[in-house]
Amino acid sequence: MNLYKRILDNLPTAALVLDGKLRVRYANRVFRGYFHTAAERGTLRDVIRCGEENCVCGAGVRCAYCSVRNLFADAKKNGGIAFRKLILRDGEGGNVALRIKVRPLGKFLLGVVDDAYETEIAQEMYSAQSIQQRLLPPAKGTGVPYSFMYIPCREIGGDLPDVYAAGGDTMGFLADVSGKGISAGMLSAFVKAGWDRSERSPARALSGLNAKFQELNLDERSYVTAAAVRIERARSEICYCVAGHNAPLLLKSGDGIDEIVMQAPPVSNWMPDFCYEDRLIGYRSGDILVLLTDGVIESRNRKGEQFSLERVESVLARSENAERFIERLKAALTEFCGEFSDDLTAIAFDL
Repeated sequence: MNLYKRILDNLPTAALVLDGKLRVRYANRVFRGYFHTAAERGTLRDVIRCGEENCVCGAGVRCAYCSVRNLFADAKKNGGIAFRKLILRDGEGGNVALRIKVRPLGKFLLGVVDDAYETEIAQEMYSAQSIQQRLLPPAKGTGVPYSFMYIPCREIGGDLPDVYAAGGDTMGFLADVSGKGISAGMLSAFVKAGWDRSERSPARALSGLNAKFQELNLDERSYVTAAAVRIERARSEICYCVAGHNAPLLLKSGDGIDEIVMQAPPVSNWMPDFCYEDRLIGYRSGDILVLLTDGVIESRNRKGEQFSLERVESVLARSENAERFIERLKAALTEFCGEFSDDLTAIAFDL
């Protein structure tokens, strides 16, 4: 037993061994990694963390639809051989796609993930990641100088920063879509396509995005928070609108930090006809304007402590310009958290 465990654990691919009663005799290290579990054996529920807890594994209503159980049951009927593509929940709210081949292993059934399929998925993820990176604003642009950071917690992120010019003014836009991974990436691509860059009013642009969002007919778990600004250098004013997003921060030279708060719902079907409004705030030369997503504030360290808005403001208060703020914010987050469980994005403008 220990010998074959060592062999399976040293395989570069995921492997799962079941007995004739469809109980897990061993799940190797790679397989456990897919489902974020420490369970090496037991029931399928123990290993794949399906969430069915009110019955004996295999006897529940949803168990009849368990694709892993059905795959191995088919193999049992077919001389120990079966093959199928599966999309499973990973136990933490995400999905994992696997193509599993089952073969007889003595009195057991051995399921091995096809690495060719995993390579195909990895290539698709790389392509999607490359496309998403092209949606990011350039490192430098015309108009108001800015700096930004974008750190997705997975290969595909759900945050969307953008900086561009409209009518001679600098526009800033930062969106954070619900969810993570591929579904969030698809929703952020919709936001990019649906955002009207020709509209100089942040409120009208958000209202237009909200109207387009209704056409998707998504459930209430899907939404987009966003903050949009227009920086008018001639008037030294910021025109802004916020939709359920973190309040922008304005570091005023010698006068501390203002949170630009606006109570308005996210882009969603919660309040489909909500009318967003523009507001104005003045600034002086040398001020710094910051847009950031909640992933920055809510990132936690190993003790469970949040990075917090206070730490962001502390970094901002001792930063000479936008570039230095972004550099110090990255360093402070990395030192505080180490690893990140949410996308982290921030844009800072030198006014």
